[in-house]
Amino acid sequence: MRSGWKIAVFLIIVFILSQGFPRLVFATEETAARAAIKEWRILWSESRGIPESVPVHINDWMETSPGDSKPYKPHTKASAWIHMRIPEIASASPGILIDKLHGQQIAVYADHQKIYESTRTYNYELNYILLPLHQDMLGKDLHIWLETARDHVMIEGKILVGDYQDMFNRFVKSNLMDIILGSAFIFIALVMLICTIFLNRKYLVTVLSLSLIILSVGILVFTYSPFLYTIFNQYGNLYTHLYDISLFILLPSFSLFFEKIFGPGWKGTLRKLRKFQICYSLFCGLFLIVNQWGSNQWFDLYYFFSVQVMGVVMIVQFVLLVGSSMYYAVKGNKDAVIFNAGFAVFAVVGLSELLQFFLTRGSYNLFLWKWGIVSFIIALIVILGRHFAKNHERILQYSKELEMFNNELQRSEKMEIISELAASVAHEVRNPLQVTRGFLQLLTGKAQATEREYLDLALVELDRASGIITDFLTFAKPEFGKDTVLRVSEEFKHIEGILGPLAHLQGGKITVDIPEDITIRGNSSKFKQAFINIVKNSIEALGEEGWVHIRCYRQQDQVFIHVVDNGEGMGPDVLARLGEPYFSNKTKGTGLGLMVTFRIIEAMDGNVYFTSKKGVGTDAVITLPAAGE
Repeated sequence: MRSGWKIAVFLIIVFILSQGFPRLVFATEETAARAAIKEWRILWSESRGIPESVPVHINDWMETSPGDSKPYKPHTKASAWIHMRIPEIASASPGILIDKLHGQQIAVYADHQKIYESTRTYNYELNYILLPLHQDMLGKDLHIWLETARDHVMIEGKILVGDYQDMFNRFVKSNLMDIILGSAFIFIALVMLICTIFLNRKYLVTVLSLSLIILSVGILVFTYSPFLYTIFNQYGNLYTHLYDISLFILLPSFSLFFEKIFGPGWKGTLRKLRKFQICYSLFCGLFLIVNQWGSNQWFDLYYFFSVQVMGVVMIVQFVLLVGSSMYYAVKGNKDAVIFNAGFAVFAVVGLSELLQFFLTRGSYNLFLWKWGIVSFIIALIVILGRHFAKNHERILQYSKELEMFNNELQRSEKMEIISELAASVAHEVRNPLQVTRGFLQLLTGKAQATEREYLDLALVELDRASGIITDFLTFAKPEFGKDTVLRVSEEFKHIEGILGPLAHLQGGKITVDIPEDITIRGNSSKFKQAFINIVKNSIEALGEEGWVHIRCYRQQDQVFIHVVDNGEGMGPDVLARLGEPYFSNKTKGTGLGLMVTFRIIEAMDGNVYFTSKKGVGTDAVITLPAAGE
């Protein structure tokens, strides 16, 4: 949760810095401007076509300035004239820059001569006008005629007069961030789309939806910049269509990405929203084609569905996704916390701008949204990266489990082979050994002293072979006989009595710490056999002043028995092979003792595992089910 808040703080800082950067460029360039026009007059007109001349000798001009309220256009008027005086400046190549002038048709007249005109057949009224001026135009009248569907006439930016090259540099730098940002998003999205070719189906939809989101955002930022409409005005119709299509792709892709990361939502709400958005986007896309084919004659209806209704759909989508992500965040989903951090910046900015757009009846110019969405895209990329990291961790976990299961399977197969071998051979070998031992005992009674030494050695080796065969039979079929309740402390008192002298011979000692009330179910003789093998191995590993400590405790329905020694210990390679048939690190060991122990403990529904360090000692941990109350 703390990492999510750190990311949230980071995204907010990114947003604040991104807001300050263009303003810093703007302020720096403003110091290079020669003069700013701060006062002008407005005259309402009924003209719907670009006039050839400016009005003269009319007294209905209305004085205004940037700080005044917006002058609303009378219902009977279709256009307006703006009159101002061009200041005189010292420049060899003067120019004028008019920031954010709204109009579908615009004409500019300097000293009653038309020097600029623009007629747009597409829905983009924002104009940035950059014009060179002749020296003889300085100090003269400047008239601007414009026709707009808006309820008022406004110049949002400043009107600056100065060196033309300075004005051009100012204009390019003020829009450079939009071009760089949009191009970067488009490039990233194209790279991601290429990468989707090599992804499996599990990640394909998630990466594809995020790629479409980034691509749509890049095109939106790129085509919303006034730079393209000013420098490459002839392609304005293409820019507006690309803007609309990108918006139609963005909304369902956004919902799809959210659904893939967090799920379909309560009662499939998010899935239903995504399906509706796909259908509505297809409808708007078809309407765009029909309207274009019909020479823009259904533009008002298309504007209603693609702008006004689409805006309402966006608000509903924002509310649902923010609500869902907050719900998941409260549930402890870290991805939801990151999503909220990025989406909060974008949603607050986007909602405030959409509301202001509707409250001003479409006169508000959306410009903050692109910086909010930068923070949000960063959050989405972080979430996708975390999604990949989680899947990678799962794959590693699955591979470790698969390796463990494979080792267990191999061990089980080995145990099965040994069991079959022991069951089929042990009885057949044991009988001849017993007969041989009997005859050797008879010969021992009649043999001379020198011969008796060799016969005794043969009897010892026969007894050793018989013991190995007994271990084989125990491993093949550990018959427990009667299953009773065993008090662990009593069983280990017997084991301590048996192995205590062996420990003293090794120069060590055995200590037992077992509560009296711990009980298990099993066969007493087999239980002792298993733990005698384990404790005996610990004693044989002791050096000088060695010790073996046995302790026991109960946790819930499991009994834990620890046999700890400070002997020579074992390395990881030896630990990994404990319990394997015929593996032993003793000189005369067969490896069957621990194998039988493992078999007995497993038959009692228990587990055995060892931890050891070379030169430090070994801890054998045995878990067994506790006896029922």
